[in-house]
Amino acid sequence: MTGHDGDMERTFAALPPAHGRGFARTWWGQAWLKALEETALDSGQLKAGRRLARAGAVGAVSVRPGRITAVVQGRDRTAHRADVLLEELTGEQWDRFLDMAVERAGHVAALLDREMPPHLVEDAAATGIELLPGMGDLDPECGCGAWDHCGHTAALCYQMARLVDQDPFVLLLMRGRGERGLLDDLQARGTAPAGPPSERSAAAEAEGVDAEEAYATGEILPPLPAVPQLPAGPGLPPSLDTETPPEPGVAPAALEFLAARTAAAAHRMLTEALRSGHEQHAVEAELTIGQDAVRLAAGSPDGDSLVGDSPVAGVAERLAEGSGRGREGLEIAVRAWHLGGVAALSVLDEEWTVEGETLARARAALETTWDADERPSLRAKGNRWTVVGAQRQLRLGRDGRWWPYRRERSRWVPAGGPAQDPATALASAGVTASEEPGCG
Repeated sequence: MTGHDGDMERTFAALPPAHGRGFARTWWGQAWLKALEETALDSGQLKAGRRLARAGAVGAVSVRPGRITAVVQGRDRTAHRADVLLEELTGEQWDRFLDMAVERAGHVAALLDREMPPHLVEDAAATGIELLPGMGDLDPECGCGAWDHCGHTAALCYQMARLVDQDPFVLLLMRGRGERGLLDDLQARGTAPAGPPSERSAAAEAEGVDAEEAYATGEILPPLPAVPQLPAGPGLPPSLDTETPPEPGVAPAALEFLAARTAAAAHRMLTEALRSGHEQHAVEAELTIGQDAVRLAAGSPDGDSLVGDSPVAGVAERLAEGSGRGREGLEIAVRAWHLGGVAALSVLDEEWTVEGETLARARAALETTWDADERPSLRAKGNRWTVVGAQRQLRLGRDGRWWPYRRERSRWVPAGGPAQDPATALASAGVTASEEPGCG
């Protein structure tokens, strides 16, 4: 038997109870259960096994070639070791399976996608290999002393169906090959020279040509074309305005908008990637759905905001709903996005407690930025300092920058970009000493 030693046993943590769901959703998982249900002589034990598996009574499941093992707790709280055996494929059968899989690359791709298509099983059966168990193939052993499938081994089989459902390689491991070893064998066969063994040996011994020397001669491949220039702007997506009516729930204008925004984002990312030193910059965190809705609303491909009178029917309403802010809240969020992107959006949404060294630095900045007779009177709440008697506010971002806000229609809205000192930020919001009668 070939394969990596650490690849020949896998242990799966106990799965949570399976209330309200079936044990097998894929056809190969259902085939596993069919083999169990056709083998067991006592339907009552199958029902008991289903109840135990649904209740989460099956412990960690160990899968090895030819055997699965778990400790199952019965209804009386007594724990028993349960084993289910499945015959391994012989070395000759594995050779035939590997030869068949190499000839059909789609089989390997399906397994890597954690799928077991019917044609893979059918092609294997055509070569005399049964991958899935049949009636009588699942042989039970249990510490409770039962000679046939009992509630404990049935529960183990039902739990195993969930594992096989998620990863067909689990079943192949029971048949005798671990995933890593199987893929290594497939790779070795896929890259081996064709022909009889004698020809293969000769080909393996033939001296090759150094790749660097081959390219240096310039006689094997034509010169590579020049790197294409960066387009001046993103391309235009195709129009979806056709005579064919759209399917219910599909908005062609919204799809055109998203396609145009995607093209614009791709062009921007390519522009940044081609800049010198781009590889040294940190990768931006992925936006949440709400943040991405604000980003989309903040600008169409031609730079026009979608808030207000939207040029694309229904898009603004969809984005307002998707962001969870409503139309007015989205307009305020778009204003913040234009001022500072994700950082400005966080300042708009988050109210946090300023403590420790951060609080000390903030107080020092507020006390030293203005002269004593010009300092406005401020009322603090969390990271927000509101000017007493004026509809103005300072917000401290988590990066230490100050953001100005003003009150409009009973809501606080961003009034400018960030600044390193609070006086500059507050000045951009229109606050002066003369506006605050309590100053001085």
